[in-house]
Amino acid sequence: MFSQEMFSLEGKVALVTGGTYGIGFAIASALAKAGAKIAFNDRNEEKLAEGIANYKKIGIEAKGYICDVTKEEEVSKMIESIEKELGTIDILVNNAGIIKRIPMTEMSAADFRKVIDIDLNGPFIMAKAVIPSMIKKGHGKIINICSMMSELGRETVSAYAAAKGGLKMLTKNIASEYGEFNIQCNGIGPGYIATPQTAPLREIQPDGSRHPFDQFIIAKTPAARWGNPEDLQGPAVFLASDASNFVNGHILYVDGGILAYIGKQPK
Repeated sequence: MFSQEMFSLEGKVALVTGGTYGIGFAIASALAKAGAKIAFNDRNEEKLAEGIANYKKIGIEAKGYICDVTKEEEVSKMIESIEKELGTIDILVNNAGIIKRIPMTEMSAADFRKVIDIDLNGPFIMAKAVIPSMIKKGHGKIINICSMMSELGRETVSAYAAAKGGLKMLTKNIASEYGEFNIQCNGIGPGYIATPQTAPLREIQPDGSRHPFDQFIIAKTPAARWGNPEDLQGPAVFLASDASNFVNGHILYVDGGILAYIGKQPK
């Protein structure tokens, strides 16, 4: 029988990687408001401190940890600290990631590997670290932040698309391999989200017109707008809660309809 308590995260422990700002911060804030205790990480001490301060500003006592998600030893130490200070992790959100916009023929193999390492190997290492405790506890939620590039290609993002496509399949495989232990692994695929990183692409031009890329995104999105980090909060709480206990291996695209839309016919 339906109850609003199905969406409650009271007493749960959630780890959001890269949760210092943007999408990660928005998702962690929503999980906290639903009742979860929040842990997050960053590789940079200054950014970590900023993140802690930003959570405090909105009344959330989040625990921050210095950790590189590509380093297994650092991840193990972080998980151990979280379990001692907050409890066993119930919810993992693999949000940490980077993008390098470089044409494929100009991209070095080292840069390609770096994107793959953070965006795909990182979620593998993180999931591998939390799954044993989830099995012992008898439940767990893993949410991988995928992308529309899990489905589509685009100029200059070969490494990112390869990583996010791989993350989609890692999501499905975790669901396949550990679903019998009451672990659900799903993904969220954000559309184009208005964050500080995308601000230059939305600047009004000197002649008063929209930036060309801004015009492109608006024309390709049935919602006719960019998404906001807050648009991802409801889907994240759903996938982290008991309301999604029979949803597994699914990628929920929060994109304003871009993937459903072929685009407007030229006039």
